[in-house]
Amino acid sequence: MTTSSFNHAGPAAQASFDVQPRTRLIFGPGSSAQLAELAVSLGAQRVMVVSDAGIVAAGHFQRVADSLEQAGLAVGSFHEFAENPTSAMVDAGVVAAAAFHPDLLIGLGGGSSLDCCKGINFVYSCGGSIEDYHGVGKATAEMLPMIAVPTTGGTGSETQSFALISDPVSHVKMACGDPRAACRIAVLDPELTVTMPASVTSLTGMDAISHAIETYVTVPRNALSTTYSRRAFGLLAESFPKVLQSPEDIVARGNMQLGASFAGMAIETSMLGAAHATANPLTARHDIVHGQAVGLMLPAVIRFNGKQHAPWYAELLREVEPLGTTSTPVEEAPGRLAEMVTQWARSAGLATSMRELSIPTSDIETFVGDALKQWTGTFNPIKLDADSVRGLYQDVA
Repeated sequence: MTTSSFNHAGPAAQASFDVQPRTRLIFGPGSSAQLAELAVSLGAQRVMVVSDAGIVAAGHFQRVADSLEQAGLAVGSFHEFAENPTSAMVDAGVVAAAAFHPDLLIGLGGGSSLDCCKGINFVYSCGGSIEDYHGVGKATAEMLPMIAVPTTGGTGSETQSFALISDPVSHVKMACGDPRAACRIAVLDPELTVTMPASVTSLTGMDAISHAIETYVTVPRNALSTTYSRRAFGLLAESFPKVLQSPEDIVARGNMQLGASFAGMAIETSMLGAAHATANPLTARHDIVHGQAVGLMLPAVIRFNGKQHAPWYAELLREVEPLGTTSTPVEEAPGRLAEMVTQWARSAGLATSMRELSIPTSDIETFVGDALKQWTGTFNPIKLDADSVRGLYQDVA
């Protein structure tokens, strides 16, 4: 993880940044077998594993728990949460932590498991409620060390210092970020991702792709973030079609994990943009899964931003279309990239219009108001207003 300062003077290729890597990254098939050894290296004696019910059903939790216990560690667990974990779920996890008294947390699963684990860490370590940490740099004490073990190639939460926690009533996502929330270690074992249902592969893959593309064009983009974004996009663009067609392709699975993690590193200093700002109201108002919502909005946002920033999208395309006589011309790059994203979404079985999701166009005005309140929208390279956001929704109606 990183700490960072954002330059909001305007989008510049060489914007200033201040970054301190905080997370040790371990990658490779079978690397999760090192978990017990890693826990001991952090001085742990009591380890609480936060993992969702699907991870328990897949057998991953029990294998991890067994390995930790064989190393002489006491193991606690928390599984009572769902996708888009809420503050109420975090509170329940804090109760479980208070009863067990862990000295190390392990987040095992997709982004929901990692976010919930970080949310628990905020409140257990610092007190209060998760709402107290909405924003950046609000932790009041050192937090428990955390190891992240992602079982998807999606959110990149393992390389971010943010927890995304939803309000249980409004379903609005609160971004709670602090350098002390960064994981000490992230273990990327592509073998753990093979058990993902096809729908999860599709949704998390689209989420990772959206992170790579959005981080490349935000206001605070910088030399570090664009390096991570561009390589993330190259890995994801090459591997996403492969994992859809050949789910047991370990090389492609590993590249998806790396791409997601690299995009997560980019988010730390570049943040996200209009695709996430417009996707979140769809999730809050119609319970549309995040990967579907952002995959729906991303092509429209690419075309919108491409009116002023076509060269940036052309640079991304060079990852899959090396410069040459057959390369897409710069001015056509946004349209080409938007169409690629749409094709990936269709190949993944995702909807590409609001109509396919049974979302009425009469809700657009409500979405516009919600989207303009989203923090991520402030980082979009073209300033958002009601007319432009309305146009984005109309583009996907």
